[in-house]
Amino acid sequence: MSTFSAALYQRRRIINAIAITLACAAAVFGLVFLGWILWTLVAKGLAHLNMALFLQDQPPPMEAGGLRNAIVGSLLMCGMGVAIGTPMGIAAGTWLAEVGGHSRLGTAVRFVNDILMSAPSIVLGLFVYAAFVMNTGGKFSAIAGALSLAFIVLPVVVRTTDEMLRLVPVQMREAALSLGVPQWKVTVQVLYRSALPGIVTGVLLALARISGETAPLLFTAFGNEFFSLKITGAMSAVPLVMYKFAGAGFENWEQLAWAGALLVTLFVLAISLLARFLLLRNRATHD
Repeated sequence: MSTFSAALYQRRRIINAIAITLACAAAVFGLVFLGWILWTLVAKGLAHLNMALFLQDQPPPMEAGGLRNAIVGSLLMCGMGVAIGTPMGIAAGTWLAEVGGHSRLGTAVRFVNDILMSAPSIVLGLFVYAAFVMNTGGKFSAIAGALSLAFIVLPVVVRTTDEMLRLVPVQMREAALSLGVPQWKVTVQVLYRSALPGIVTGVLLALARISGETAPLLFTAFGNEFFSLKITGAMSAVPLVMYKFAGAGFENWEQLAWAGALLVTLFVLAISLLARFLLLRNRATHD
């Protein structure tokens, strides 16, 4: 090995060692703060995670209570948001993957979908407020909250469905079509069955994302201090209660805010683990 080659090799080793050190330091830095946040959340929220949290409604200051009205409101609005956004997202993703994905219109739809996916949630909430709430007499409702959440679900499901259907081998389409099977049956009975775990994973990830959204609900559902199942009226949600209670200055409200934050975190963790399980099973099936 020449002197020049030896010097170049040594220089590359030094640069590689510096890069690895910096990368590891950045990873440790991020993990330390993540662990700190999770520890604080568990330490402050676990002590107040009890049955009263699920059986009692939002209390006035300095009195005991729970988050039953907020938990039920979150489940209702998240469920309606997923129910509204998922069918539209699957339909749009199927069109992109099977019909117009390579056309100019398909390219434009993908571009708009990417913009919608990266749009701040407060912008979507303001849009629903202007387009729906203001046109219904300024009446806040759980329906408006669900619509704002559906706009967050929609682009995630579109992207996931598009990607999962394009991963299905072309040979499966050709084999089914060669047997005289109609295109719609090929899509429903062949493509959807193959891509189902991936599509469900996308829906679960979208659900995990909207479960902690506060900004769009401020302009649509607004919040409600009382238990209500009326979807045409204002309704509470756990993120709204956390936003209201966190800086209120009352000890019982702050305790409920920490408990609600831990509850949302555990819900997101459970959904993420389920989505990860389905994704790994999908990969194992394809392998």
